[in-house]
Amino acid sequence: MPAEHAILAEIPRLRRYARALTGNAAEADDLVQDTLERALGKWTLWRPGNLRAWLLTMMHNVFVNQLRARPVLVMADEDELAAIPVRPRQHDELELRDLDRALARLPPEQREVLLLVGLEELSYDETARVLGVPAGTVMSRLSRAREKLRAILAGDGKPQHLKVIK
Repeated sequence: MPAEHAILAEIPRLRRYARALTGNAAEADDLVQDTLERALGKWTLWRPGNLRAWLLTMMHNVFVNQLRARPVLVMADEDELAAIPVRPRQHDELELRDLDRALARLPPEQREVLLLVGLEELSYDETARVLGVPAGTVMSRLSRAREKLRAILAGDGKPQHLKVIK
């Protein structure tokens, strides 16, 4: 199968993952375009196997590079960080909006793992290869991401602190 056809089949998943990573449709489209541009330029380096994992790895690397290039924003008011709208139960659209906002509040490394395992249905090992971390790191990040996401959606946006056990 020509490179273009194989890659075209993965675009919907790339767009979905990029949208979830960035939280912004325009930034997601830019991320997908940058990823596709890089993939086509490096097509000769791809070895037959899991094309989706290869593309998601590339997208992850592009996303991380873009994050590193951005200036760091500091929120002056901590109350703004803890405030998130209470999730109304009567409208699915509002629930999706709240989920999107809650995902945006997760640290990037936790959000990436949660999206790759939960949304893209990659295994822990595939996720570890995409992100370039050990499988144990994937599992611990996923556990922390799920716990924090539950807390945010429950209206408790305060960070959970580990207890010191003597």
